Amino acid sequence: MNAIWYFDFISPFAYLQLPRIRELAQHHPITPRPIVLAALLRHHGQLGPAEIPGKREFTYRMAQWTAETSGVVLRFPPAHPFNPLPALRLAIACGSSWQAITTIFRHIWLRGLAGDDARSLAGVADDFGIVDIETAIAAAAVKEELRANTEEAIAAGVFGVPTLHFGNCLIWGNDATPMFEKMLADRDYFERGEYARIEGLPAAIERVR
Repeated sequence: MNAIWYFDFISPFAYLQLPRIRELAQHHPITPRPIVLAALLRHHGQLGPAEIPGKREFTYRMAQWTAETSGVVLRFPPAHPFNPLPALRLAIACGSSWQAITTIFRHIWLRGLAGDDARSLAGVADDFGIVDIETAIAAAAVKEELRANTEEAIAAGVFGVPTLHFGNCLIWGNDATPMFEKMLADRDYFERGEYARIEGLPAAIERVR
């Protein structure tokens, strides 16, 4: 069964999860799918972690700590949050290949460089034979594919990135990667026992919105 990896370059946790996802993809089919996190948040009526004072600072600290304790080099770009659309569209213009996606992630999160406009990503585009990056990322077909990817994610119930969609299950976050690995080894693991009970757990109270 194929899995889909939904991601946005704006997420440091997607960058942190990428190496393990690529390892797993060598043994199990995983399709990378660029999507727009802002559209998910808007659909669900949510703010992103970086839009909430206090949570923003903690999220950055947590990302940096996770990288250091995992032996991964992570350097934040010059500003965050930033506009990820140019990077997302470039990935699609490059065929959404693992190589292109990895190169863009490393440009932003390993080298700590901007990826929010055509000029900042020109070198990456050149590596993949795209001479006129502005034309490439402005192509109607590229924009439509990104829109369709995001709509697909919303229809599947995706609420954040990175998210793995495997069967009927959504596995959200870098720290949930071991759950995906467990599902690969035991497909029905999270459908048995206490997991089956909490799936339909009723709510005793609901906050007025």
